[in-house]
Amino acid sequence: MKKSFYTIITFARLNTKRYFRDRLAIFFTVVFPLIFLVIFGSLFHNTSNVSFKVALINQSSSPYSQQIVAQANKTKVLKIDPKVQTLSSAKEKMKRSELDATLVLPQDFGSVRNGIPNGQLTVYYNQNNQQAASTLASILQDQFNVVNTQFVKISTPFTVVTKSTNQSSLTQFDYTFSGLLGFSVLALGIFGPVNVFPELKKQGILRRLHTTPLRVWQYFTSNVLSQSVIGLFSIAIMFSVSVLVFHLHMKGSYISLAIFAILSIFTIYGIGLAIGGWAKNERQAAPLGNLISFPLMFLSGTFFPRYLMPEWLQGMTNYLPLTPVIDGFRLIVTEGKSLFALGPQLGLMAIWAVVIYFIAFRIFRWE
Repeated sequence: MKKSFYTIITFARLNTKRYFRDRLAIFFTVVFPLIFLVIFGSLFHNTSNVSFKVALINQSSSPYSQQIVAQANKTKVLKIDPKVQTLSSAKEKMKRSELDATLVLPQDFGSVRNGIPNGQLTVYYNQNNQQAASTLASILQDQFNVVNTQFVKISTPFTVVTKSTNQSSLTQFDYTFSGLLGFSVLALGIFGPVNVFPELKKQGILRRLHTTPLRVWQYFTSNVLSQSVIGLFSIAIMFSVSVLVFHLHMKGSYISLAIFAILSIFTIYGIGLAIGGWAKNERQAAPLGNLISFPLMFLSGTFFPRYLMPEWLQGMTNYLPLTPVIDGFRLIVTEGKSLFALGPQLGLMAIWAVVIYFIAFRIFRWE
């Protein structure tokens, strides 16, 4: 038993060293998920700060119009293009989607009637930006209502009030980050062995290992241990970037996350072992790896929440092997769940692990 354990540790150490010498493996398992993290983090970070790219054309000389222009330049909601001075040039930019809308203050804006200044701001938009224009018009109308109360006192019988529930909800980045952790595990568990094992067979390394007393279970265990170390290294980098750059708030335990990550790598890595162990060369391994990984990638909630899918499709995706991995990461990171609260996810992962490794042991070939 002690000799078997020593063999496993030795091969795990060798596999880890080989990984850190392989630039291509580092790219696919660390850099590639990190690129997705930076892209999606930049897209979804601070999405609550809504802004619109607009042109502001003031055709009035009244002091009220000058006040409106000054306030518009100060607000963060409007990003005004200072180069656009005419409506025709603004329309050209809107055709190219360089502007969301154009705000025009007509000549009579701010003119005084019956002792009260008045005016109508016009929002020009294209059909493809109708929703943005409606939102912008609503925001501007709310601001005008505040100004209107300074001149005309209006009693409103029906009103709307907002109250906070004092509960935080998930942001788009929270969903995406948990999905990208799953993507990192998927890249480590499938892309790694699919690329490495056929190369080892091509070089005759696995054939020579087969002549030694090394057992298949020992070789599998050593690979799982080395991939667990590599996976924790990759996830640690992703967490560092998310916390330092995108201000991710980790609600759960890092110990629970590390243990769940190891169990996730163990489950998904079995798929890569099965494919890489069965394939004789890259021509067999790569297409089969893509055929399995891409449906998992897009149907398990990696890049967008599964609740956006049709209900019939959600029911099917509940049982994919990557789904409990992503759901477990999300429950730990965003809701602070412990491992004891992840019974359904761990149970489904255990079932998949038994099925996957049974297949992997049966179809593994040393050459």
